Amino acid sequence: MIYRLFGFLFFLLIGFSLGYFVPHGLGAWPGACLGLIAVSLLSFLIQARGEYLFSVWIKSADTLNSSGQSGRWGETAYQVRRLFKQKEVELNASKESLRQFLSAIQASPNGVVLLDNEWHIIWSNRTATRHLGVDPQRDVGQLIGFLLRNPVFSAYARSHLYENEVLTEGRENSVDHPQKIAIQVFPYGDGNKLLLSRDITALEQAEVMRRDFVANVSHEIRTPLTVLIGFVETMLNLSLTETETNNYLNLMSQQALRMQNLVQDLLTLSTLEGSPLPSESEWHSFDRLWSNCHEEAKGLVKVLNQKNGSTYLLSFSIADDLTGHEISGSVDEIRSSFSNLVSNALRYTPSGGKVTVSWRQCEGGYEFSVIDTGEGIAPEHITRLTERFYRVDRSRSRDTGGTGLGLAIVKHVIQRHDGQLRIESKLNSGSSFSLIFPSQRFRKQSN
Repeated sequence: MIYRLFGFLFFLLIGFSLGYFVPHGLGAWPGACLGLIAVSLLSFLIQARGEYLFSVWIKSADTLNSSGQSGRWGETAYQVRRLFKQKEVELNASKESLRQFLSAIQASPNGVVLLDNEWHIIWSNRTATRHLGVDPQRDVGQLIGFLLRNPVFSAYARSHLYENEVLTEGRENSVDHPQKIAIQVFPYGDGNKLLLSRDITALEQAEVMRRDFVANVSHEIRTPLTVLIGFVETMLNLSLTETETNNYLNLMSQQALRMQNLVQDLLTLSTLEGSPLPSESEWHSFDRLWSNCHEEAKGLVKVLNQKNGSTYLLSFSIADDLTGHEISGSVDEIRSSFSNLVSNALRYTPSGGKVTVSWRQCEGGYEFSVIDTGEGIAPEHITRLTERFYRVDRSRSRDTGGTGLGLAIVKHVIQRHDGQLRIESKLNSGSSFSLIFPSQRFRKQSN
């Protein structure tokens, strides 16, 4: 600023000197005044031109490039251009941060909806579309209440009490595939609101399964306990003959054994769910496993024949080229799954029926199958057979001594060994239960 002031005074001095000392017909002092006026006018015109060019440049869309000026206005334009470039960098950084933030919200498993102070939709992510049916483009400006026509949510919105979530049915809810969505509102800013939604269908199903599991376990244990208590009271309060006493003790033993089997199956399931997956590098003799399964099955057939006076035909078959092999995984778990399938087939096959057990190579791996000639299972029951405590016929299952956990154990075992359980059955035509093991879990035994 001082330099500009001295420069202006210098130009005035030059004008004064030219007007005062240069010969002309006006005289020294009038010439000096004229020189001062001329220099001042020239300076004004130069400044006016610079100001005009600067105003034209500042109004143009090309402010980030040089204005082509020099002097004071050129320096001013340079500072303005520098400020614009700095602001542009900051703006681009802000835009990138906003883009990254919105991308993160888009990837969120929770639905996000931004609402103004009157509950109009400002923005939403894709998850909100799946949960609530809110379209990110079409529904901007719409009232959220027009889309969530749920009395529970409407009452929640009017209450202004948003400390807890409210549950509603999701967009994809159906009878066969229920969907539960939890919604919570968080006020922010000047009356604006953030609406979050999350899919709790799995949690709800897990809670239902937990309640059913507790109820089933309680029921299964209470029934034999009631029988035991009844027999104990009878034996304590009545005089019984030796035959009656032995009969009651035999029935009490059966009920105690039933509870023991239930507890054992529960412990097995708990162990399966909480233990590491079986190793693929731990190999066991399949011939020995097959032989043990065969001996257990023959022992069970003998017990059932003696107990019920029944006769069963039992057949075990394995291809000759599959002997002398090894199987990887947990041998105890595999043995348990084999035994469960064979035991179920024998228990649910009427006297004179046949149970065929085989091990063969199939497409995609190796198959352990158990085929019986029992009563068969209706189609509506097949998909639920592996649920804990699910029974097609509860009274018949209890008569056979089943706990309702056998197939649940089998399913867990085969899944832990990377395989699958296949069930095929027709009423009055018997059933087929197959365990498919992947090829990498079966190999020729090394010498």
